[in-house]
Amino acid sequence: MKYLFAILLCSICFCGCAQNDTSTTGKAKDPGQLVGGSCEGCEAIHESPVPHKQLSWQDTLPDFNDPGPKLIVSGTVYKNDGVTPAPDIVLYVYHTDQKGLYPTKGNEKGWGKRHGYLRSWVKTNTKGQYRFYTLRPASYPDGNNPQHIHATIKEPGINEYWIDEFEFTDDPYLTKDMQSRAQNRGGSGLVTPKKINGLQHAERDIVLGKNIPGYR
Repeated sequence: MKYLFAILLCSICFCGCAQNDTSTTGKAKDPGQLVGGSCEGCEAIHESPVPHKQLSWQDTLPDFNDPGPKLIVSGTVYKNDGVTPAPDIVLYVYHTDQKGLYPTKGNEKGWGKRHGYLRSWVKTNTKGQYRFYTLRPASYPDGNNPQHIHATIKEPGINEYWIDEFEFTDDPYLTKDMQSRAQNRGGSGLVTPKKINGLQHAERDIVLGKNIPGYR
């Protein structure tokens, strides 16, 4: 009787361990394993003004109605196969203002003190789509750094990780050498804006886990 009880107990423990060792994406994952390597500031993705489950697939950044080149960025997030749209993926972005600075109002908390208030959180819809409205950021002042938008991804069952910055192919500061050295994390971050009705439209598709260290 004791022998049968021991077998039953072991079976229950095995099932429990198997469930705990599988993420919500269906991939086995070590409890302490992090994907993507070091990521300073990536935890800012958890500072959204509303819970992730309440996020919309599109958002407007605070600067959109200010003077400057209006920009609409959109695309589709795909699962690791590069074909299947990925719903419920949180994308966090932030960028500089028209002076090339990360502006603050003085009441920011957490990473908002460094990222500024020109930031946004969106969550892909059932088709994997996302969109945000903003002004095209300026380069850092007194420098030749290309214009860029920082981006972080959070998918279910996996820690947040950064992907290549959104960069603009028509930016004179973005050299061919810089483009060749891109890591293409999540796929290429290069976008080619097209002007439609006075607005710049840029599209970028993202592939989860592509060129992300430790992703499986």
